[in-house]
Amino acid sequence: MRTDVPTCRLDERVGEVRTRPRAAGWSLAAVVNDDRVVLGLLEREALEGAGDTRVESVMRPTPVTFRPHHGAGEAAEWMRSRGAEGALVTTSDGVLLGFLWRDDAERAAAREPAA
Repeated sequence: MRTDVPTCRLDERVGEVRTRPRAAGWSLAAVVNDDRVVLGLLEREALEGAGDTRVESVMRPTPVTFRPHHGAGEAAEWMRSRGAEGALVTTSDGVLLGFLWRDDAERAAAREPAA
C-alpha cells in the first residue's frame, strides 16, 4: 500500500489540484475532509478537465475502499474481476490510509500462505 496519496478538498478547483498528483507521479487524488475522511476520488479524466471546475462536481463520490484487514489476495481478486487498477484503503471510519495498486496486491498475494 502506498501512503503518499495526493489529496484535495471538495471546494478546491481542478486547476489548483492537478499539479499535486502530476508532480508526485499519480493520476488521481483522494477527496478528503479536514479529518482525512474519504469523500470521493478525483480521477485522471477529471484532473484533465476545466481548471475552474470545483472538485465536488467532477469527483467520483463514494469510491470503493478496502480495510487493512482484507488480505492481498481478496483485494487483488476484487480488482481483477472489475478491471480496477487499484483502490483506496481506509479505516472503518473512512479515514484515508493509502492506495493499493492491483499489481502490488497481486505480488503480495503470491507471497501469502495458502489457505
